[in-house]
Amino acid sequence: MTASLPMIDRDRDLPLDAERLKLLESQLDVLFEVSSVLSRSLDLRQTLRELLGVLHHRGRLCYGLVSLLDEESGELQVSAVHNDDPEPFESVRYRPGEGVIGRILERNEPWILPRIGDEPRFLDRLSLYEPELPFIGVPIRIGEGGAVGVFAAQPPCVDGLLAERARFLEMVANLIGQAVRLARGVEAEQRALREERDKLRREVKGTHGFDSIIGRTEAMRLVFDQVRQVAKWTTTVLIRGESGTGKELIANAIHYNSPRARGPFVKLNCAALPDSLLESELFGHEKGAFTGAISQRKGRFEQADAGTLFLDEIGEISPTFQAKLLRVLQEGELERVGGGRTLKVDVRVIAATNRDLEAEVRAGDFREDLYYRLNVMPIRTPALRERIEDLPDLASHLVEKVARRQGRDLSLTDSAVRLLMRHAWPGNVRELENCMERAAVMSEDGVIDRDTIELTGLDVSAGPGRAPSAYPDPPSSGAERADLEDPDLDERERVIAALEEAGWVQAKAARLLNMTPRQIAYRIQTLNIKVRQF
Repeated sequence: MTASLPMIDRDRDLPLDAERLKLLESQLDVLFEVSSVLSRSLDLRQTLRELLGVLHHRGRLCYGLVSLLDEESGELQVSAVHNDDPEPFESVRYRPGEGVIGRILERNEPWILPRIGDEPRFLDRLSLYEPELPFIGVPIRIGEGGAVGVFAAQPPCVDGLLAERARFLEMVANLIGQAVRLARGVEAEQRALREERDKLRREVKGTHGFDSIIGRTEAMRLVFDQVRQVAKWTTTVLIRGESGTGKELIANAIHYNSPRARGPFVKLNCAALPDSLLESELFGHEKGAFTGAISQRKGRFEQADAGTLFLDEIGEISPTFQAKLLRVLQEGELERVGGGRTLKVDVRVIAATNRDLEAEVRAGDFREDLYYRLNVMPIRTPALRERIEDLPDLASHLVEKVARRQGRDLSLTDSAVRLLMRHAWPGNVRELENCMERAAVMSEDGVIDRDTIELTGLDVSAGPGRAPSAYPDPPSSGAERADLEDPDLDERERVIAALEEAGWVQAKAARLLNMTPRQIAYRIQTLNIKVRQF
């Protein structure tokens, strides 16, 4: 494909110096326009196309070509060409040293062809150039390094000004090199940000997904099944359970396993603020709406648009504010404090409470319509005493968490776990985590054993058999006998395990260990075991 070359308007009778001056003045104007084009956009391909168009129509350089080095393949790829055909050109590549273009890259030097037809190495894979006319190609450099591409064009006539035209191409190539460096820098930063974003998303999903919730009991399997089902939809969820049972973990798991996982996850503890501040926090305010409102502020609902809003301790809000909250939940509309404009929001609401909302509805302290609006999909988180079989896994997980925080190795012995399972845990998992951190602080060698747990002040007086509602019975004696034969248990732990199984009756513990009562009494004394009295 060969198109007609544009004619330039010049006087053939002008002496060479006058013609050179006229060319230089024209190039100065074009150089200013080229710099303007390069500063308009970070889209490198579009910018290069516009630049080549300016050179073609105003710069006395036709069919400009920019080919850039592909860092992966090591080949030159034509990135932009100006021609009269609006159709996109086919992908053209040159290996270093191949043809005129590849040779310019390899040698990192300009190449002026007075006549294309005289150079057998000119490949003209684009079928653009007139063989009777000159051709100029210059390397595109970034800083002092090697060439990263080639910039080439064809003068529209034969004259004695090829050196001046080549010098002009070199100036434009320097500007192109700066644009390429900027574009590649921006692209590298964007790629790094995308990788960091994806990495953080994976970490967040791993941290707040199902793997972060410990539990293998039937009660927890029911919770997992409910979370998996409700996460697929935008249904409002009400998470109920005692304080410290992991309601926020459940809310995290719902959001980060839902279609809204890429959207914001905004949290608010409703019990932490009075009504006046709660309204501003949730709905936002306009500038001057009240004393101290020096600027407009978006509320949590607006911040959570297209995402999820977690309202913890929802049972603590007053009846007056309940009516304001109801409208947003029903209509998805709100007004900022001090504003008159109605705003639409698309927010999935997850609420949590440890209060008996049914009793509060009967007492008139909680609006019945708001209760039904929130209680679309209730999920109950079981108390730790209702899933005591999960305590060993929970305790080990929490010890690992404390170990990472303290930057050292920590271990938890079986005797410590057995003692932990005798506590009533009114504070649930939160209390267990505090206990593990106290034990880690009290342990000098990093081993958390029974004695370390006792140093934390843990009360086991309301353990199995003392508080009927607290726990199921401890494991059967067969399981304990298997424990007693465990070669990993040291002598002190084996004696303590036998005493626990025997209810701290020394004669029964002696039979379990194939000892005499006198032998076990001696062991208790020499091993410094504190005998529990019931």
